[in-house]
Amino acid sequence: MTKDTALNAGTAGETHQVADDEHPVLTTNHGIPISDNQNQLKAGARGPVLLEDEIFREKINHFDHERIPERIVHARGSAAHGYFECTDSLADITCADLFQKKGQRTEVFARFSTVAGGAGSVDTPRDVRGFAVKFYTREGNWDLVGNNIPVFFIQDAIKFPDLIHSVKMEADRGFPQAASAHDTFWDFISLMPEATHMALWAMSDRTLPRTLANMEGFGIHTFRFISAEGKSTFVKFHWKPKAGLASTIWDETVKIAGADPDFHRRDLFERIGRGDYPEWELGVQLFDEDFANSQPYDVLDATKIIPEEVLPVRIVGKMVLDRYPDNFFAETEQVAFVPSHVVPGIGFSNDPLLQGRLFSYTDTQLSRLGSVNFHQLPINAAKGREGCPFLNQQRDGHMQMQVPKGRANYEPNSLAKAGEPGGAREDPENGYKTFPADEDGQKLRIRPESFADHYSQARLFFRSMDSAEQAHIASAFVFELSKVSIEHIRIAMMANLRNVDEDLAQRVADGLGMKLPKASATAVPVLDMEPSPALRIIRGPLEKATLEGRTVGILFADGSDAGELANVTKAVKAAGGHPLTIAPKVGAVKLSDGSTVKADAQLAGQPSVTVDACAVVLSKEGCAMLLKEAAAVQWVMDAFGHLKAIGASAAAQPLLDKAGVEADEGVTDLDGFVEAAKRRYWDREPKVRTLA
Repeated sequence: MTKDTALNAGTAGETHQVADDEHPVLTTNHGIPISDNQNQLKAGARGPVLLEDEIFREKINHFDHERIPERIVHARGSAAHGYFECTDSLADITCADLFQKKGQRTEVFARFSTVAGGAGSVDTPRDVRGFAVKFYTREGNWDLVGNNIPVFFIQDAIKFPDLIHSVKMEADRGFPQAASAHDTFWDFISLMPEATHMALWAMSDRTLPRTLANMEGFGIHTFRFISAEGKSTFVKFHWKPKAGLASTIWDETVKIAGADPDFHRRDLFERIGRGDYPEWELGVQLFDEDFANSQPYDVLDATKIIPEEVLPVRIVGKMVLDRYPDNFFAETEQVAFVPSHVVPGIGFSNDPLLQGRLFSYTDTQLSRLGSVNFHQLPINAAKGREGCPFLNQQRDGHMQMQVPKGRANYEPNSLAKAGEPGGAREDPENGYKTFPADEDGQKLRIRPESFADHYSQARLFFRSMDSAEQAHIASAFVFELSKVSIEHIRIAMMANLRNVDEDLAQRVADGLGMKLPKASATAVPVLDMEPSPALRIIRGPLEKATLEGRTVGILFADGSDAGELANVTKAVKAAGGHPLTIAPKVGAVKLSDGSTVKADAQLAGQPSVTVDACAVVLSKEGCAMLLKEAAAVQWVMDAFGHLKAIGASAAAQPLLDKAGVEADEGVTDLDGFVEAAKRRYWDREPKVRTLA
């Protein structure tokens, strides 16, 4: 029998498994036995991570260099240029240049990505989305490298290689690609109680965004703002989408992946092309040490949020993406985001996940881009300052593109006294200053006990959801765990879910046809925290009833009424939507008045999953023809099943009947369609599918 230590054996409840007769001793690549594979070396339990931790550095070094040249994670990405505009000065909080003056603009480049899949995978799997922004400020580049989810799976960066190895394709078979529904991922998650909160987010609609423009973004970690006077304020970053939060239905997502693997990338490209520029507001949560110490969780723990109801988000700027890259490889692929790239006025906390990222990202870029000079690539080069964007004594190296003049490749030097270029020198007044935080503690591999609560915020998240979202979460767990072939992994996961919410655990068990196991042990009591409605998508504060930036599919055929088609198209445009006409053939379609028009897309290649609402404009004859066309029946059937508005001409009713469309608030005539098309009809869902 394996003699693993009990779960939650560490100071913060983290899992420690020890060597025994069946499991050899874990060592470094140089054969040194490892005593703790769960925690980086820190100066005190809540202190900073120490550079001398060779065990961590070797582990993360190897991981960072595992794949060349594709990104190890976030390989599948899309990006765009734009600008950030300060809308509320933070000059009293931070000396960071981009936040000093209302109306000041800073050039940006933003990249969105999936995490688990390779560069050739699809856009729409259930996955966390990267949300990274490079600000080209006048004081150098600042990379805010986050996700569309505000928490993460792990508390300590030393576990990142294990997390990603578990979610990537299984090592012996090379699949599944871009999917978490398999043994190794859920084995890891079930043994890492700290991952439970993130697992709830991952199973929610947050990992099925309708478009990239419909995502929130988060900096995840607690950072510091530092004022000109040297005062520190803790800060967490939030990106709020102007287009509102919106997600897909799981069935819809799967079908989009087949119909258009590039769905999100195409949408970003087309939005920008037609002037529907994606826009986000940048918000901050600002707090001090006293506030941090008063909360029932640790702000240095990346698996925790600060609910907006407890600490409101202050909007301080906006980002507009208005230009697609000229060359995908040169810009989207070669851009390098590094969290350690900050500007004066922005600093770091002792979050052990953040501390590890500060090392790892630079290391991985050296491997992926092949040179210490990756900052000279145009997309990565600082550009906000007049003249040369960077000046220092670093020289040579692979892919050096500059031609420095003179002998001043060292500092200090006195060459200027001899009339030679003396090179750049430090600026004590305006240069970057690290906040002088007091640190005192023993060198330890340990987590603070304040990191030990792994379930309270997972419970908070689930109980904050709309009932429809709760059903989606439960159903997602059922689907994912149904793909797990090893029964004890399912049992372990359900045991953890009992600590989150008994109803959730029971729904998952019922969906799997299994008995609920005993709840797993907890390191500390689980708290009942006040729900946070701000976390909802469905019927939440960022769900918008609008057609702005959204696509409306208009199905028509030979004989369709020309006036009806024109009126629907005009009304959609007037509401800010993008009408997409769809017909059995894309060539000349003859309308009722004898005129002919060309369709934007062919029916067989444009299923209704690719649009946000559906209008059906058919004549009696056209409808009779499409009744025999499976693609047309499926087009309407899917629209209804995916809870979209359907507006139809009177003659199209037989097609709706054959597709099983039942009358409800979202099924209208053409006159009422545009108003109905502004939202989804979540109350319809129990009529069209069984959820956990």
